[in-house]
Amino acid sequence: MSDMTISKDIIHIGASDKDIKIFESQYVLKNGMSYNSYLIKDEKNVVLDTIDEKLTDAWLENLEKALDGEKPDYLIVSHMEPDHAYNIGLIAKKYPEMKIVGNQLTFNMLANFFKEIDFSNRKFVVMEGDVLDIGKHKLQFFTAPMVHWPEVMVTYEQTEKILFSADGFGKFGALDVDEEWNQEARRYYFGIVGKYGMQVQALLKKAANLDIQMICPLHGPILKENLGYYIDKYNTWSSYKPEEEGIYIACSSIYGNTLKVAQKLAEILKEKGAKKVVLADLTKVDWAEPIAEAFKYSHLVVASSSYNAGLFPPMKQFLDHLKERSYQNRTVGIIENGSWAPSAGKCMKGTLEEMKNINIIEPIITIKSTMSEENISQMEKMADILLGTL
Repeated sequence: MSDMTISKDIIHIGASDKDIKIFESQYVLKNGMSYNSYLIKDEKNVVLDTIDEKLTDAWLENLEKALDGEKPDYLIVSHMEPDHAYNIGLIAKKYPEMKIVGNQLTFNMLANFFKEIDFSNRKFVVMEGDVLDIGKHKLQFFTAPMVHWPEVMVTYEQTEKILFSADGFGKFGALDVDEEWNQEARRYYFGIVGKYGMQVQALLKKAANLDIQMICPLHGPILKENLGYYIDKYNTWSSYKPEEEGIYIACSSIYGNTLKVAQKLAEILKEKGAKKVVLADLTKVDWAEPIAEAFKYSHLVVASSSYNAGLFPPMKQFLDHLKERSYQNRTVGIIENGSWAPSAGKCMKGTLEEMKNINIIEPIITIKSTMSEENISQMEKMADILLGTL
């Protein structure tokens, strides 16, 4: 079980939804989702973010228990997305003297989400580097635009050296799930934040100037040890560098003939000494998983059936999602299949050419319905090129 203990004065008041199956109406969840919120008790009491609508009762109970009869003086709004901001209206009405802390973009959005509430006399507008002194604890604010909304900001608690990182360093999964951080954090990052690598790099540069001893995200476990490891992962992901030397084969096959070709290529690569080959059937997995895996590895092969004089939808979706998330800096091989008028190769190449720094292996391998001896010879050559660039 994840240890959510922070310190004597800083309390986790969030909760997990173990029943949720789809996050943001598109990401398949294997083990639920956590929604974090925090309370800092000092001369002034500060709540950092609220929680999703479904968990309102649990959050209120945790908040009131942690306050122990006291009232919050400030609510810091790190991010206006409803899974964190839904209960701003509720807590604002419950504690009418509480100030709302945010930047100007925060308050522009606040007016859109909570049209029935007048926040004008409760606004506490902060700018880059501003510090809120609440007694023993000093809270410093840094903007993090487009990580992954424009109003996002992070809060650095100077006394205990804690970074409240908003959606940064988050992961899928409930808090009591025992699972590797990497896989679900990677899937979360590339699904939700992956488009904004430049902005994440800017935030990491700000963080590099801070002495950070703990990271408290809005999703996922609190990170207390080996922080350099997690920061290094974010640096790799946001600079679009591969984590691992390896070949990822993404296949979309209608009746299985294209899949057999992809399997044969994987076999050839392994026989030639490839240490890491991963084959994914895009028709059998949640789309977000192959996206994360494609970013993980240094090389990619796309193999797809033609469809309606174009591209089979699972592959089209895969490549569109990669393009949307700024996939770049990779060597890619292309295999197409078509019984009478192969069209998949041209479509795949066209999309890949719209991406940055993609080295496409020529020529495209064309399968006519089923694999031939000539195709096997072509795959031998493609395998040599792939291995030569590892």
